[in-house]
Amino acid sequence: MDPTEENLQLLCDQAVQLHQQEDLAGAEKLYLQVLAADKSHFVALHLLGVLRYQQERGDEALGLITAALQINSQAAEAHSNLGAVLKSQGRLEDSLAAYDRALALSPELAVALNGRGATLSDLNRFDEALASYNKALAVMPDFATALGNRGQVLQYLGRLDAARADFQRALTLEPGLANVYLDYVDLAPVKAGDPLVASMESLATTALSDTARLQLDFALAKAYADLGDHEGSFRRLLSGNARKRARIRYDEKAALGYFDRIRSVFSPGLLREKEKLGGGSASAVPVFILGMMRSGSTLVEQILASHPAVHGAGELRTLTRLTELVRGPAGNRIAYPEFVPGLDAGSLGQFAAHYLGEVQPLAPAALHITDKMPENFFFTGLIHLALPNAPIIHTVRDPVDTCVSCFSKLFTAEQNHTYDLTELGRYYRGYQQLMAHWRDVLPPGRMLEVRYEDVVADLEGQARRIIAHCGLDWDPRCLSFHATERPVRTSSVAQVRQPLYPGAVGRANRFDAFLGSLRDALAGG
Repeated sequence: MDPTEENLQLLCDQAVQLHQQEDLAGAEKLYLQVLAADKSHFVALHLLGVLRYQQERGDEALGLITAALQINSQAAEAHSNLGAVLKSQGRLEDSLAAYDRALALSPELAVALNGRGATLSDLNRFDEALASYNKALAVMPDFATALGNRGQVLQYLGRLDAARADFQRALTLEPGLANVYLDYVDLAPVKAGDPLVASMESLATTALSDTARLQLDFALAKAYADLGDHEGSFRRLLSGNARKRARIRYDEKAALGYFDRIRSVFSPGLLREKEKLGGGSASAVPVFILGMMRSGSTLVEQILASHPAVHGAGELRTLTRLTELVRGPAGNRIAYPEFVPGLDAGSLGQFAAHYLGEVQPLAPAALHITDKMPENFFFTGLIHLALPNAPIIHTVRDPVDTCVSCFSKLFTAEQNHTYDLTELGRYYRGYQQLMAHWRDVLPPGRMLEVRYEDVVADLEGQARRIIAHCGLDWDPRCLSFHATERPVRTSSVAQVRQPLYPGAVGRANRFDAFLGSLRDALAGG
């Protein structure tokens, strides 16, 4: 090794040490120095890619780790880290393939087994995810991150006691896992004297990464709200949301313009013209439950999924993905909603067939399959044209309660409008205007509106409305929705395991002193 190589190795070793100490800025500087001298330095390329992933700069991370693997394709940990980056970009099948390559090279690589479990969980393949986590823990019994991840899947499956045990063991092993505190407090209301509250408060006084700090803010906010400290809770929410908002990109002009574009394209004339064309599919299998996040959609799906003829499929990204695949005659992508005027009967039928081809295999024998992706409200008019017999249910909740509930959650998927109260209020107004438009242009009775507050006040009456809208005979099991055993993967995962309670109605009133900017934005100010 010549002196230059020795110096580069020393720099790289120093960078790795800083990286392990979570000094990302210092590590980044040294990795870049190494790469300036040797652009093919495997370790620097690989670990700078990991650092970019930690900074939520996914495209750069992907490029760097891919370049590293071109130099050394036998590096199992690099394949594993590639899997993590691909998962973060929603490329789940590619992520799974990367983890499989890592495990082909190193079958007992615990970090890859853990990452593979996380990707399988995102694919809703929960039994396989549990198996992968169990293998990771067989290799490394004290792997706290894998324990936390396994607890999360157990939570989705309704095995709450087992989930709690995994969370508690993970935090005993590694008290700094802020994300596990976040899952733990969502299991059930936090009670006075819970020792993990003191653990969180102690952790909050230490040096933390920005990600851990904001996760801890959200966790403490939930704990303080449960304990009745509403001012302390909301101050934590303000801190956590501000941190999250500072690290994401949200183009508010584009987001609000999207609402306007949809309303402009889906004129009454266009709807009537396309209805006369026919096309689409006569299938009534899909049931679309849509609306704002935190508006009661999980509750409505759980009521429906408690009926023996209904399969609850959860939040499917199928519609969003299909709208992104539309191409013009020259092969160019045409964006939604601009492609809608060009749809004829045949293309509406093809669109419906593609959707049904992905959804029906989830439960081939079910009379109905629910698709509870809230943001399908963007596609309500398209759903009507392509699947004119598919029931549509719009869940509605008090606007301030809805927004405060959104503001209280650190979402796993992009909900970038929710981390600033004024932006959130303006987004909600855009959503309200779009839903008012759908009411005006769709045929009467096409979309059932279900108010969360009404469900709380009269569960049976509203459940009967929901079941009737889907053309089903009444089944009393729909009233025992909390006893239905099915995976639930939303921010309401714990609530739907409990009987209905009125505590969430008027929740925002507890935080009224903090909500002036939200109320102004909702009012159009």
